[in-house]
Amino acid sequence: MEWDRLEAFVAVARSGGFTAAARSLGRTQSAISQSVAALERSLGQELFVREGRRVRLSEAGAILLTHAEQAFATLALAERRLQALSELESGRLLLGTSDTLAYYVLPEALRVFAERYPGIEVVLETRPSPRIAEAVAKHELDAGVVSLPLPAKLGGERAGDRLRTEALGEQRDVLIVAPDHELAGTEAIGFEALAGQKLLLLGRDSAGRAHVDEQLRRAGVEPTVAMEMSSVEVLKRLTELGFGAAIVPALSVRREVEAATLVARPLKVQGPGRQIGLLLPARLPPSRPAEAFAELLRTQLPAICG
Repeated sequence: MEWDRLEAFVAVARSGGFTAAARSLGRTQSAISQSVAALERSLGQELFVREGRRVRLSEAGAILLTHAEQAFATLALAERRLQALSELESGRLLLGTSDTLAYYVLPEALRVFAERYPGIEVVLETRPSPRIAEAVAKHELDAGVVSLPLPAKLGGERAGDRLRTEALGEQRDVLIVAPDHELAGTEAIGFEALAGQKLLLLGRDSAGRAHVDEQLRRAGVEPTVAMEMSSVEVLKRLTELGFGAAIVPALSVRREVEAATLVARPLKVQGPGRQIGLLLPARLPPSRPAEAFAELLRTQLPAICG
């Protein structure tokens, strides 16, 4: 059933005649008649009973009209929903990030996004950055906000072949200690100075831990890891209680530093530092909600990171 033939059939059925149908569609009566006749031939059924200039539906025509109107209504709904999506009046954004970035970086951007696009449902999934990258590459998530750098390969392929990666702002790590710790008075600390120190570190599946391990390796330090865990908040609390020194993002300890419950010291990094990055799939265009959120992040994150 070709679409223009079905459209002509519905117009005739609704208007009760070929002339009125032609007028409503802006086509000639001859074109409408030919479309309906072709549809009848293809179905092997007469769809109308001709009664002079008027026509009425046959039994076959009544059956077809019911389904045709349902099809038209479904397509009209699809058109409205696509238009709403295009204008960001509705839709869903599947966003992935790490616990740290979800807590310290994204809340303000998410608040602005919700105010700007109240019809968009945001589903936020938190995992370590390498796992978020894999999920975006597999199209399980629309976008990811992660710590860079990421592993060079994802699922056996180059990450660059599967992801569009955009650095949005610097993510500086600091060493945090209790105020009475021996390193509290040091201005800036090289990783070599951490030899022999009890360290509280993030879990090994996080991008932050991979960066710290690389810096320790470059400094020739075999770390003494007292504890490792997935929560920056737990790391901060244990550091306040004197369990050791921890390495965390600088933006995660602003409140504690201001309250003087922790001392944060800059770390001397060898090679490239860390960045907060936006991830989008490389092999498909991003969804409209993902595009809108990406544009918002480009304006919001530099101020947050600063």
